[in-house]
Amino acid sequence: MNDSLPPCPECSSEYSYQMGALLVCPECAHEWSPMSGSDEQGNVIKDAVGNILSDGDTVTVVKDLKVKGSATAIKVGTKVRNIRLVDGVGDHDIDCKVDGFGPMQLKSSVVKKV
Repeated sequence: MNDSLPPCPECSSEYSYQMGALLVCPECAHEWSPMSGSDEQGNVIKDAVGNILSDGDTVTVVKDLKVKGSATAIKVGTKVRNIRLVDGVGDHDIDCKVDGFGPMQLKSSVVKKV
């Protein structure tokens, strides 16, 4: 057991070990890369309160968002399901489909993981 290695993401076993470039769990036989959980640039994307986001998560909007070309705004508490993390325009790093508005990109600083 090595204290510097993270626990298994599948079963939370603390007995993970390194085998080549992968980490291995002896209890459930799960293998993973030490860099998993981050996007392709190696940056971790976090929501407004510091939770780490990943593809497929469900988030809620934490403040009213004006939508260009629409008379209405996305209200606080709107749930957005099945997000995709992307390297978008500017600092927009979430690609999603908002009910009633359609596909768009959001900033991770205006959402909170559910």
